[in-house]
Amino acid sequence: MKMSVFGAFAVLLVSTSAFAADLYQPEPIQPIEEQPVTVTEASGWYLRGDAGYSFNHLRGAKFFQGSNSYERDFDHSSLRDAFTLGAGVGYQVNHYLRTDLTFDYMFRSKFNGSTSGGGSDFGACVLACTSKDVASLTAFSLLANAYVDVGTWGSVTPYVGAGIGGTYVKWDKLKNTSCSDSDPTNCDGTVEHGGKGSWRFTYALMAGASVDVTCNVKADVGYRFRHVDGGKMFGYASNGGPGYDKGFTSHEGRVGMRYIFNGCAEQAYIPPADIPLQQPIYK
Repeated sequence: MKMSVFGAFAVLLVSTSAFAADLYQPEPIQPIEEQPVTVTEASGWYLRGDAGYSFNHLRGAKFFQGSNSYERDFDHSSLRDAFTLGAGVGYQVNHYLRTDLTFDYMFRSKFNGSTSGGGSDFGACVLACTSKDVASLTAFSLLANAYVDVGTWGSVTPYVGAGIGGTYVKWDKLKNTSCSDSDPTNCDGTVEHGGKGSWRFTYALMAGASVDVTCNVKADVGYRFRHVDGGKMFGYASNGGPGYDKGFTSHEGRVGMRYIFNGCAEQAYIPPADIPLQQPIYK
């Protein structure tokens, strides 16, 4: 009888412990709800400023000598290099395309040329003589440009671009001095021809790279090729002129900065790493 009581008590005790173990379960860890990955589109307005140095090449110059029926080229003509400054406003369309409107000023670039001839139709120099011609020009361009950002590696974004517009070229007066070929000390007085100004068609090709300085400031280092059509150069004086230049090209090295108005808003949310659920523990 005692054995039966003890056996029943033991069975009850074991059943109670097992039931209690079944009842205890730790509260499961709720999964962390992932936020959707959102990336602000890289778009918005920006301002830019640039400084550069232009290596210029004059494509030639011509003038009427003696009469309007005799047009001839300068024997020699060259245009010196010059500094440039520019500014503009643009719009970043997306991560790959942007456009801007730019104004660029090219500081004074000196012109040197020479011609040769003789006789009454060639001015005061009756015998064969050679003239030395000096002048200078300044120019400003208005260009509409488009660029393609080809990709981003770290903080560096290479790009290519093209622009089209116009350049106003303003020539200073041309000073012409003729000296005898047989006696270089025998020179006529210097003749001054009034300089001319005109708008010319212009196109440009660009390549370079931008570097992220802050979230809304980019440094820009680039190259630009610019082609400017020909136009009026100087007027008539002392049986010579008018003159025309055949246009010029320039190879420009440029450095600048761009300020993007909403650049700091272009940030992507990175979701947390997945945390596996903890399995229930039975005791």
